[in-house]
Amino acid sequence: MSDPTPSYAADQVRRFDPDRFLCALFAPADRREDLLALDAFNLELARVREQVSEMMLGRIRLQWWREAIDGIFAGTPRRHQVVGPLAEAVARHGLDRALLERMIDAREADLEDGPPADMAALETYAEGTAVALAALSLGVLGANAPAALEAARAVAIAWGLTGLLRSTVFHARAKRLYLPGEALDRHGVDRGQLLELRGSPALAAAAREVAGRARFWLARARTHRSAVPRAALPVLLPARLADGYLSVLARAEYDLMAPATAQRPPFNAWRAGFGALTGRY
Repeated sequence: MSDPTPSYAADQVRRFDPDRFLCALFAPADRREDLLALDAFNLELARVREQVSEMMLGRIRLQWWREAIDGIFAGTPRRHQVVGPLAEAVARHGLDRALLERMIDAREADLEDGPPADMAALETYAEGTAVALAALSLGVLGANAPAALEAARAVAIAWGLTGLLRSTVFHARAKRLYLPGEALDRHGVDRGQLLELRGSPALAAAAREVAGRARFWLARARTHRSAVPRAALPVLLPARLADGYLSVLARAEYDLMAPATAQRPPFNAWRAGFGALTGRY
């Protein structure tokens, strides 16, 4: 018998966020679609900046999503391929409205042209865009114990930092920078050169700092390993994938322009599967 046609949410996540899709496959079948609905919602928000030419248009799109959340909690969800599944996930698991709204609010930063001021600002951005999603996903899995929440927060920040490093070329093509401004200036990075997709030892030094912070957060996440319920693993498995991406970056000597840094390592499925089998993220 052939597999059923994937849902719109599942198809979008599989195509545009394959790592989250991979991790969701290790969730119980009856929770998987709700996880993917959250991931698809996250995708919709993340793509707002790419889809608009002016800041005001981006704010209008984000406001549309705020009103969509209003409709979900009023029991009158908008007819939309992501809003519908998201409303079902909210109803099934009693998901926190404030966390959904926080995901929207965090994307306001994407509408600004300048980079985060410093490492703390970059981590705040990563936390805002990724931690709320992780907490909501734990709610879907029924695994939001304090240790799981702490571990998920640390993994989410590490994953966010790793993703921003890997996306540097993509963002630079759009004349956007997400590396911390203070680190760029301290290492003497020529921002114009960076926006022209030219690497340098100075840029590599700044990237090394961000990667070091990602590793810090991964190590912090793992201090909670013994207390984290196994049900939380699908939310924590990105830690294993981040290890792979950071290793690739290290082998490239933190050259963000090296093609390998933006590619997915061939053993991601093995990394996630081994983590799910052993309970080690």
